[in-house]
Amino acid sequence: MRKKMELFDIIIILVLSAACVTILLPLMHVVAGSLSGKIPLMKGAVGLWPKDITWINYRLVLENYAFWRAFRVTVFLVAAGTCLNMLFTVVTAYPLSKRYLPGRRVMMVYIIITMIFSAPLIPTYLLLKNLLLLNTVWVMIVPGVINTFNLILAITFFKALPEELFEAARVDGLSEYGMVLRIAMPMCLPIVATLSLFYAVGHWNTYSSGLYFVTNAALRPLQVYLYNIISAGNVEDLAGGSFVDVDITPEGLKMATIVTATLPIVIIYPFIQKYFIKGSTLGSLKE
Repeated sequence: MRKKMELFDIIIILVLSAACVTILLPLMHVVAGSLSGKIPLMKGAVGLWPKDITWINYRLVLENYAFWRAFRVTVFLVAAGTCLNMLFTVVTAYPLSKRYLPGRRVMMVYIIITMIFSAPLIPTYLLLKNLLLLNTVWVMIVPGVINTFNLILAITFFKALPEELFEAARVDGLSEYGMVLRIAMPMCLPIVATLSLFYAVGHWNTYSSGLYFVTNAALRPLQVYLYNIISAGNVEDLAGGSFVDVDITPEGLKMATIVTATLPIVIIYPFIQKYFIKGSTLGSLKE
């Protein structure tokens, strides 16, 4: 028997539909503008569909060395940063999930405090300077090597593993390291996949640390490059000083850069959506 749709369901559908429209319309306008010619853009005649379709904006973006330099930095952040994130998160979460760990509650309190209070910018800058991390790619990885929220999700997942398995392993003489490698790790693949995606998306969107702590243009990530492009005042700056076609407008180049920088994560997201949904429910079980 088909369930009757209630008023609450209708309200939820309307709210979500409005949210989708609010998100999709600006994206469609940006894509349309990136594919439109100079005259329609200057007249403000571009809406949700491109006019006088041209690919010159994308050609200039893809021929710009600065774009690929920032792209390579971001890819390195995603690859190296995610591996380090998962290594430290798993190594920290496993012992904290054990109730018999001495001082566990005190450590959990300190960890949760970091979610409530964060260090100001200037002390953080001075600390990173003393650690010789400024103007290195590691300044965008090391300070956030463990995300507190992701750590709590991992701890919750490890707590849900049957303790009987570990007790049987101890009886058989398996060490703690052996239990992590042979029992815990094979069973925690769902949390590893989920948190890896969370960390990877975070590194792809790295902005503030690259803006505040990196002055070398060769080490700045894609999002900082995108910010510089959007704030650029003329076509020559946008095109990296290369020859500029007379049919190019700053708005068209900016829109093409935005689409190009956003496209990889948009393409990947539909394939990893189920892991994000799973990750949102990992912390639902409490002690």
